[in-house]
Amino acid sequence: MDNNWEVAIHSLSQITVSSNPNNEPVTIHGDADGLKCIGVGTDAAVFQSIYAPDYAFKLYAEDKVSKIKTEAEVYRELGDASFFSTCFASTEQYLVLSYEEGTTLFDCILQGVHIPKQVLKDVEDAREYIRAKGLNPRDIHLKNILLQNGRAKILDVSEYVQPGNDFRWEHLKKAYEDYYHIIDGKPVPFWLMETVRKWYNQRQKLFSSFDDFMKFVLKYTTFKK
Repeated sequence: MDNNWEVAIHSLSQITVSSNPNNEPVTIHGDADGLKCIGVGTDAAVFQSIYAPDYAFKLYAEDKVSKIKTEAEVYRELGDASFFSTCFASTEQYLVLSYEEGTTLFDCILQGVHIPKQVLKDVEDAREYIRAKGLNPRDIHLKNILLQNGRAKILDVSEYVQPGNDFRWEHLKKAYEDYYHIIDGKPVPFWLMETVRKWYNQRQKLFSSFDDFMKFVLKYTTFKK
């Protein structure tokens, strides 16, 4: 692929993104023909253009644009690895990435789509690869992992330059190993997923451990171990 993505520049200029407090997803402003939102995060929203469908455009909130150069540099450090998207270009407002087919693990759970164990192995291998590149594998969670032909593709590498362990992947892996069989193949309502997400974000204030958090979730939802 070359600079075919530039046909989407005008459409992207019609859109702005603003961040929200409390780590809530961004808000999208404006509208443009031929542009479809395919993902929303806390710093940016991702779009696909019908005129350049092989690309994904990660448009950052106006107060988060300082992260663009950082994420582009992380992609450069990661190089050509099958675990991640490819970054083709960066501008002052957005990154130009390869469009990746697949379903996020978050949507897999919403739809009752089976998540194979291979996904966990792929993410573990990707984390080892990230460390080998001198980076830190953070912020790996349900919305940042695609199920792609039975394998894992990791999205959003922006936090790999930050120190410390957020334990999001460790908790997700443990939840899969200990509790996923309860919901495997069963669609989970969006409201329940959002409720559990908000509980999780408050877990350090409310629970002494991740196990206590999971016991609380099981007690106050319709799923039983």
